[in-house]
Amino acid sequence: MERVDEKLPQDELEKIWKEVLSEIELEVSKPAFKTWFTNTTLVAKKNEKLIIGVPSNFVKEWLKKRFSNIILKHLRRFFSDVKTLDYTVISKPTTIETITKDQIQFSTKLEIFQIDPKTNLNKKYKFSNFVVGPNNEIAFAASQSVVQMLGKKYNPLFIYGGVGLGKTHLLQAIGNEIVEKYKNINVKYLTCDKFVSDLVNYIKNQQLEEFKIKFKSVDVLLIDDIHFLSQKERAQIELFHIFNFLYEREKQIVFSSDRPPSLINDIEERLRSRFSGGLIVDIEPPDYETRIAILKMKMAEKNGNLPDKILSIIAEKVQKNVRELEGVLTKALIYYSKKQNLTSEDLEKILKDYYQDSYRLVTPTRIINIISSFYEINSKYLLEPTRKKEYVKPRQILMYLLRELTNLSYPTIGEKVGGRDHTTVMYAYEKIKKEIQRNQDLAKEIEILKERILSS
Repeated sequence: MERVDEKLPQDELEKIWKEVLSEIELEVSKPAFKTWFTNTTLVAKKNEKLIIGVPSNFVKEWLKKRFSNIILKHLRRFFSDVKTLDYTVISKPTTIETITKDQIQFSTKLEIFQIDPKTNLNKKYKFSNFVVGPNNEIAFAASQSVVQMLGKKYNPLFIYGGVGLGKTHLLQAIGNEIVEKYKNINVKYLTCDKFVSDLVNYIKNQQLEEFKIKFKSVDVLLIDDIHFLSQKERAQIELFHIFNFLYEREKQIVFSSDRPPSLINDIEERLRSRFSGGLIVDIEPPDYETRIAILKMKMAEKNGNLPDKILSIIAEKVQKNVRELEGVLTKALIYYSKKQNLTSEDLEKILKDYYQDSYRLVTPTRIINIISSFYEINSKYLLEPTRKKEYVKPRQILMYLLRELTNLSYPTIGEKVGGRDHTTVMYAYEKIKKEIQRNQDLAKEIEILKERILSS
């Protein structure tokens, strides 16, 4: 029978484990550390084996599979004779709390009243509840730096990324942190659409000067979805002058967009130059461990507690963005409240129902409309035989995406796109496919288009 090393009291084991964790934290991502090492402990030493206590079988299997080598490496600083690790579950599995529709709806109503009418900021968005991973750590660090050095570092800060990846969260977290940190500071958060509609109303009421004063009086300007400024010529002119006024006085400016400045169509070059003059950072879709960490945080916010295996399935299936993760999680919690049980088969049904609700059918018409909207051209020019330069590339992209996102044959695609020969479609498809490999800007455009076509 193996002998427990009696020479090591529990407080000594805890001290060693704390030091080991501090070293591991430097080697793995923040989500990985929070997800897999929280509530772990060093239990005992048995001859040449160390016993690690973990909160669940799921964590046990994951640590054993992914992190044993790292853990062993750091533990050998204290136990040179140790050869193996073992893991034991030291806490009872928690029961799932019942979440009703009323509770979830009440939580949503509560969030509405958290919006500050002066700043337009929602107080729920904080740095502390933003899950940081490899996909967003640069954007997160830059956002924190902005708060510490207003107007002096990363001005403007330009954050871009796909739908539901946390751009709005970061913008509002910057604003909320600034309001909390500094006294008597004028922070203004708004969407680009709101900026444009406000401008239209002020002009309509012959109050343009009041509009200018309103924005030139801010210390921090946060504008979400700035790509919607495309083709809004008057709004571009006014923003350009507001930008210059604030920038010259070292007032902080932060923008978000679904694409980098270089890919925003139909904006003045001088404005594009301003957008690009500070720091440009992107947010990518979260990796598996970040998705697990996000699910755990969102679940805690909803006072829920689903088994780790269920969270694992959600994280594996929902890879695109945070918004979808939260949507599936909410449905899973509601489903459990009705059945008091949740199997993997139930979850598959939830996922199927969710995507049927959330995703529109991908049709040629939808693809045509989104491409014509993205490139700001009339859809008829995508289908007509005109060879004007501004229409050729969008048309080739259309044929490429029709092939990629539908089950249409080359001849059928040719018929849809103005009765073109199937060889023309094949040429366009191969041309775009090859160009994506060497042209990062085009690759990004295709990524944005796919996201818009597939998302609701």
